[in-house]
Amino acid sequence: AQTTFSGPVRSLGGFISAGSTSFVSLTANTTITVAAHAGKVLLCNDADGVFTLPSIVTTTPTDPTDPTQTNNLGMTFTFVVVTAATDMDISTDGTDKYVGGAYIGIDDSAAGKTFISGSSNDVITQNGSTKGGLAGSVIRVTAIASAKYFVEGQLLGSGTLVTPFADA
Repeated sequence: AQTTFSGPVRSLGGFISAGSTSFVSLTANTTITVAAHAGKVLLCNDADGVFTLPSIVTTTPTDPTDPTQTNNLGMTFTFVVVTAATDMDISTDGTDKYVGGAYIGIDDSAAGKTFISGSSNDVITQNGSTKGGLAGSVIRVTAIASAKYFVEGQLLGSGTLVTPFADA
């Protein structure tokens, strides 16, 4: 069932997201949607998949309690690499851009690096080595403002590290 709340929700015992529908396996190029993917763990099982995020909609609804409003600020997508990447992309619609960064670690070495997205970056590419994307890599993106996705990542890589952020 789907339930919509218009005010704050308080739980003294916590919220539990569990069960077979709390994960979605991405096995081919996928256009991500709010209804099917937001708030779920997205298991990336396509080494060269292209996963395209939905356009950010900031339209203020006439009725902020209307469950059919199109405003999607706050939607969050968590991508977990299961099948090591070869050329895996997490792309925006081209208008929306990334703000934030991703850390790429190498084994237990202190040689890891943090990369910060540029103001025009709209794609994150993982290659299973220098740009991260080994199994266990995680990227979380959240719509925070008009044309702005906040990104945070803990990527696993190897070799001489380079930024996973680029312009499409």
